[in-house]
Amino acid sequence: MKTVLFVCVHNSGRSQMAEALFNHLVKGRAKAYSAGTKPKEKLNPEAVKAMGEIGIDISSNKPKMLTPEMVQQAERVITMGCGVESGAACPAGFLITDDWGLEDPQGKTLEGVRKIRDEIEKRVLKLIKEISV
Repeated sequence: MKTVLFVCVHNSGRSQMAEALFNHLVKGRAKAYSAGTKPKEKLNPEAVKAMGEIGIDISSNKPKMLTPEMVQQAERVITMGCGVESGAACPAGFLITDDWGLEDPQGKTLEGVRKIRDEIEKRVLKLIKEISV
């Protein structure tokens, strides 16, 4: 089974939304995971709301620490916005990744998070086609 790993610094917004969208859209034909280099304690509440609006419940998800094993098991690793981050804990410095350059939803209004969610969905759909799932 093909596996994709979505990585961002906090694993509380972008990568969680990408993981959930990917898994929802592929319906078991592949599997996505997500993790962060400095995970937060809990998910961004606006990300939870934005996903709930499209029928995907991520409220019970927890941010996870990125491990070498996660990277080794993934066929594709996607970072969510290393060009946007301050770079302090960006995983792109030590991983071979595709970076999607997405804004961090932290501190954004629900409307701002919706825009990020919708952009993630477009990119996930394109990724699914690219990897032939």
